[in-house]
Amino acid sequence: MNTDKPQKMGKKTDKPQILLINDMVGHSKVGMGAMVPIFSYMGFPTFSLPTAIISNTFDYGQFSVLDTTDYIRQTLPVWKSLGFSADAICTGCMLSEEQAQLVASYCREESARGTRVFVDPILGDGGRLYNGMTQQQVNAMRAMVSVADLIFPNYTEAALLTGHDFKQDGLTWSEAQSMLNELRAIGCQSALITSCPIDGKSSVAGYDHQADTFFLHRYDEIPGIFHGTGDLFSAILIVHLLSGETLEVSTRRAMDTVYRLIYLNRDLDDRCQGILVEQFLSEVKMRNEK
Repeated sequence: MNTDKPQKMGKKTDKPQILLINDMVGHSKVGMGAMVPIFSYMGFPTFSLPTAIISNTFDYGQFSVLDTTDYIRQTLPVWKSLGFSADAICTGCMLSEEQAQLVASYCREESARGTRVFVDPILGDGGRLYNGMTQQQVNAMRAMVSVADLIFPNYTEAALLTGHDFKQDGLTWSEAQSMLNELRAIGCQSALITSCPIDGKSSVAGYDHQADTFFLHRYDEIPGIFHGTGDLFSAILIVHLLSGETLEVSTRRAMDTVYRLIYLNRDLDDRCQGILVEQFLSEVKMRNEK
């Protein structure tokens, strides 16, 4: 069916419809596996376009990756022909520059129709690229940043995108504001930098283009690395933004909810598999109801 008027991807609801473009990991609650349960439980119809199908998180040491670029190349024209559209697109892992260019071009077209584009530029953490990531992915992610309404890299990813050295002791507030401006210069409208020591304290820094203001939120760290918490943060952040809350308020609420989820899972034996989010959806809803 050809149509000049875009149609939503599912039945009409009172909640915005979300297209999630990210990796699908078979064994681990990261990527789509962490985000879809939150969107669905909070009432947001969610559709998916996998950028890769991965056996498990890379930190297990062995993994298999299926690149879905050919699938994306074939799927997007079908959706365009059918007139499918979403209210918001959230993107994550990109395997190659070609894949990123395909998705970025699609996002640019959808943005012109009024679709909001949220980009999580997944690249690394702790001052280094994730296992299996290369400089090619950094270049690819800049293409995604250029079409975004909002991006939310962690400090490592923000440094990679802007070409700065990662500093173990973090940034000053002035340096953080400068880095946010450099991220915006790539093309996004609003930006966050998460997991960043700022003036010696764990922080999330942000710039909201609608309010034309910078803001800073502090938090206490729970020791250890939990996989998938960035994906949980992304999903909860977007739930609040699509519910009409400001970026500053949405950021704080997402931070507090993720902190609670980490605290409840602090004794997990295998943190590589991520937080088993389905067991804690009532906690997510409780902490995110107005």
